[in-house]
Amino acid sequence: MAFSFSFAGDDIEEDDRPLTPPPQAVKKAAVTSPAGAGAFPVQGKPQLPPASHDLEDMLSKLPSKIAFNLLNVDLQDGATLQIPRRELWDVRAQLMAEDDGENPSESEAGLGEHDVKTGIYEGGFKSWESSVDMVKVLASENSADYLNREPCVLIELGCGTALPSLALFHWALSERRSQPKHPLVLTLADYNPSVLYLVTLPNIILAWALQQRGQTPVVEEAFTTDGELDLTPEVIAAFQDSLVSNQITLRFLSGAWSSEFVDIFYSSPAATALADNTKTLVLGSETIYSPFALERFSETLLSILERERKERPSGNARAVIAAKKLYFGVGGSLDDFVGKMKGLGTAVNNLFEERTGVVRGVVDCQLS
Repeated sequence: MAFSFSFAGDDIEEDDRPLTPPPQAVKKAAVTSPAGAGAFPVQGKPQLPPASHDLEDMLSKLPSKIAFNLLNVDLQDGATLQIPRRELWDVRAQLMAEDDGENPSESEAGLGEHDVKTGIYEGGFKSWESSVDMVKVLASENSADYLNREPCVLIELGCGTALPSLALFHWALSERRSQPKHPLVLTLADYNPSVLYLVTLPNIILAWALQQRGQTPVVEEAFTTDGELDLTPEVIAAFQDSLVSNQITLRFLSGAWSSEFVDIFYSSPAATALADNTKTLVLGSETIYSPFALERFSETLLSILERERKERPSGNARAVIAAKKLYFGVGGSLDDFVGKMKGLGTAVNNLFEERTGVVRGVVDCQLS
């Protein structure tokens, strides 16, 4: 099933951002495809099974450089947060360079005319307005304190370009310059492995590099005058060293939401070896756009919240979910999600509502 939401403002990519790469970009793109990560699932077959992706392997599959732009998010206190995103034409350039001609849809499924292709591509290459709403809510709650006062587990379900996680990652790094460091496990999950390799991880590296710019010579020298970041071995090594020194662990999961997905999430010592007072924050933006997605997402979210209460009784687990009030022609809605979660025994509170244009909201969910 393929569909577009057809709302003005659904996709916050700027109208003047080209999707077609400059001719020279195709030539300079990496030509080695991430093993097992470049292919989108095949239509008509079962959904992708959950899988964990090794950071070292993902880093080894990055192109030699990435082009990016900055998204300005106006926060409620009047400040502006700049969030980096890899250019879509740069993603297309890499896909075109890696295309072996045997599966043309592989390089087009996520950058074509449809917002979502159920079971094939779940919208991860695009940035959505509800994810910006969530960034604003997280900023108003001083979420950096939440991340840095105690050990913390952060998981973004359906992350895509990962705008909320990028903002939290930025704030966590800023605070850790002067505050005591507690372990932070950041898990980024998207249905499509290709989204994690091509967009999510590059955006995380960009967020780190922009913060290090002016402080670390090797990073400063890696920025080019035409809006690109050279991913030299020295830059990658500095990125890895920074994660270690700041006690930040990155994890990447792909595949459909399910009990198996939750099992994989908790199979890593990074997620289970933290103290009992660990805080857990689950994020999700535009993840309930259809009844099927709403059902799977709600069950997975409840399973994580219950698992956290069982394994870390002295901690605190909450979820912050952002979505449109109604997905016309598709069937999902924020009200349906709220009703579903309340029926499953969670307490739901409204945190934000946007009534201009497409009506959207952000809610908080916790076990009662």
